[in-house]
Formats: sequence, structure tokens, C-alpha cells
Amino acid sequence: MSSHRPRLGGVAGLDEEDQKIVVLARSARARLGAAEGAAVRDETGRTYAAATVALPSLQLSALRLAVAMAVSSGAAGLEAAALVSDADAPARADLAAVADLGPKATVFHVGADGSLRATLTP
Repeated sequence: MSSHRPRLGGVAGLDEEDQKIVVLARSARARLGAAEGAAVRDETGRTYAAATVALPSLQLSALRLAVAMAVSSGAAGLEAAALVSDADAPARADLAAVADLGPKATVFHVGADGSLRATLTP
């Protein structure tokens, strides 16, 4: 982890690659005004960002959708994930989805205010 000060809008204590997925998660959330935004980084460095889906016939959390996007694009593993939400903690099902593809992946839970709430390993 970097000891450098974060860029404007960055989260203190995260390296550049982890900052990137937080920015993508925040952007996905803001773009749609969704309850959550998430992003994951696969084993090759590719990133996938998503927002909460809340349709009458389909409900998906942002993190589960980002994992599904990675899987459907051929990702074999995850290195890290970021979830931006006002929730106290990520849902167990969200952490389980990350663990299915990246059992050693780090999950950064960031509040809507940009503060790092938790760093978790599923």
C-alpha cells in the first residue's frame, strides 16, 4: 500500500490500482443514482464496474453484478473488489460472490462520503 496522499476524491491508504476500482465504483453509483456501486479487478488487471439493479423482476446488488460481469467476460479469478454504499457492511451474499471467483481477493467497503469503512477478505 502506498503512503502517498490520495488524489482529490481518493481514499487514503490505497494504492493506485485499488484507487482505480474505488473510482469506478463511485462513478457507477453516481451515474445512475443507485444505492450501491461496485467494481472488481480480475487476475489480468481488467476491471468491471456495476450499479445496483432494482427492477420488478430482477434485483442484483452492485457487487454481485460486477462479479457476474467478470465471469461472463471469461475472468478466471479476482484480485480485488470495491463496494461503495451507505450500508454498515457488505452483504454476506456479496462477499460470497467475490469469494467464489477470488477467495483471496480484498474487498474495500467505501462509504458514499469516500471514507474507507472496511478492508475485508471473504
